[in-house]
Amino acid sequence: MDKKNRHKSEGHRQRLRDRFLAGGLEGFHDYEVIELLLTLFTPRKDCKDEAKALLKRFKTLQQVFEAPVSELCEIKGIGPKNVFGLKLIPAVSKRFLEKKIVRSEALNNAEALFHFLYHSMSAMDRECFKVLFLDAKNRVMAVETMFEGTLTASSVYPREVVRAALNHKAAAVIFSHNHPSGDPEPSHADMEITRRLVMACMTLGITVHEHLVVGDGCYYSFADHGHIARMRRQFDQLD
Repeated sequence: MDKKNRHKSEGHRQRLRDRFLAGGLEGFHDYEVIELLLTLFTPRKDCKDEAKALLKRFKTLQQVFEAPVSELCEIKGIGPKNVFGLKLIPAVSKRFLEKKIVRSEALNNAEALFHFLYHSMSAMDRECFKVLFLDAKNRVMAVETMFEGTLTASSVYPREVVRAALNHKAAAVIFSHNHPSGDPEPSHADMEITRRLVMACMTLGITVHEHLVVGDGCYYSFADHGHIARMRRQFDQLD
């Protein structure tokens, strides 16, 4: 790169950084977010073309972040070094959001809970089933991804969930899984596995507070729609 182009590139990179420091990501296009991350580990070179190529290939910012390194490196100008920023920053964000809810009262911090679940699950191309384990004061003690499925379904085993809850000495649990289609409306299978999970947990005195289905920018709450309370009543009638 000649001195003139290098100077132009460095000036553009600095303007991106100055914009971010002045106002965060407000007003940034998705490709500019990717470009900014690429510049962290790409010395002097303009990364705009590579950022646009990544977004064209993977369609959304979240899918760029979730794409395998091998597929990211198929884009011209992308290599193991400058892809590092694309993997590091989202990983740090997920860790931050998880730490923010651990030891917090999950039932009184629904917004933080949804943000954590959304950012950790929404871009996945497979269904993923997470369990949040809570203590007697409804504080989150641990979060585990217990099952991963296909594009349309996840095999969830109540006995494994109960065993994990007992290992954590959990008094209560919150379930969550994602729908890669983006539509959070629960399927018949979702309803049935939730019923089985509620029954299995209540048998051992473990309270199920919620099952959230995460979609594209939205979610479905089993508790808000009255399903959890109805399932508890069914269990009480059997007792």
